[in-house]
Formats: sequence, C-alpha cells, structure tokens
Amino acid sequence: MSPAHLLETFGTLGLLAIVFAETGLLVGFFLPGDSLLVLAGLFAALGRAAPVRLNLAVLLVGLPVAAIAGAQVGYLIGRRAGPALLRRPDSRLFRQEHVRRAQRFFDRYGGTTIVLARFVPVVRTLANPMAGVAGMPATAFAAFNVVGGLVWAVGITLLGFALGRTVPAARRDVGQIEAAIVLLSLVPVAVEAARARRRRRATRSSARGGP
Repeated sequence: MSPAHLLETFGTLGLLAIVFAETGLLVGFFLPGDSLLVLAGLFAALGRAAPVRLNLAVLLVGLPVAAIAGAQVGYLIGRRAGPALLRRPDSRLFRQEHVRRAQRFFDRYGGTTIVLARFVPVVRTLANPMAGVAGMPATAFAAFNVVGGLVWAVGITLLGFALGRTVPAARRDVGQIEAAIVLLSLVPVAVEAARARRRRRATRSSARGGP
C-alpha cells in the first residue's frame, strides 16, 4: 500500500480519514500512518513539483484533529464494548499478539502509553481502546490524547516538510524517499518483534529448566 499512491488518489480528505481510522478503529492498524504524515509534509514543501498539492496550514490543523478524534473514538469503543473487545479470536484483520504488544506498553509506561504509542505502528491503534477497557479516567485519557495527537501529527508532518525544503534531491527522488520513509516506519515493528522472540525463547528455556 503505497503512501504516495494513497495521497495522490484521496488527497487531503482521504489523508485525514486514514489518520482517523488508524488511531480510532481496530481494523486500522495496517494503515501507513507515519509514512503518510512524512510524505504529506514533503509534498507540501515541494508545492507544484509534488504529485499532489497539499497545503501545510490545512495539514497542521486537520491532522491533529483527526488523530485526536480517532483516538477518542477508540477509547469510547473500549469503554462501551469492554474486555470482550480485546478477546476476539484471531482473524485476517485482528491478532491477539497485537493486543499483547499494546498491553506490554501499558505495563511499562502507564498512562504515557497514549503519547508514546503514537510513534509505534499497531500499538498506536490498540492502545486507545485498551485504555477504555482498562477504565482509564476520561479526563486523563483526553489530556494524554491531546498531547500525543499534537506531537505526533504536527511533529512528523513538519519533519517531512523540513526534508522537502532542505534536501535538494527531494524534488527528483520522491520515489526513493518514499521507500526510505516506509522502511524507517517499520523499524519499531522490527524491534518489537525481535524483543518478542527473545521473550518467547527465554520463556521456553525457563520452562525446560535451561540457563
């Protein structure tokens, strides 16, 4: 799923809808949020040279609103649906391993998970309904949500904008830059997967009485 193709096809409104879905709906974890934000900022910086025209001011207002609103919806879904929501069986669009990853973040970081999870694919989607299931106070969630939504949406978009303004090759090498952005966005996933494998090996070794 190419972020550039998504932006060219759906434009600003589509971008806002994707950010809302990724942060608010359980099926949105596969959407490329980080790479979309960087590329949107890059396109805004390139202006007429970009495949699609995007307005930076609109992005800096609309994206945090979509991110905050999406997370709030995810929280409300968790509050209404309860624990059964996160006990769903595995399917093409849902994995219990994703729930366990989000739970590990909560166990480690507490309420600040709502801010930190913005920068971790999959956890970004599931942390909000998990906060609702866990009964996090609505005011505390709202505060963390606003901070996380602003820092993530504005910060990542401005990173892409700065890239477009300061890297001369950005105007002619959009395809290569897009590929690099996608690869970098997968780094947190790869790190967490490696940690999960180490934990499973340690558990199996402990169960066998090994060192």
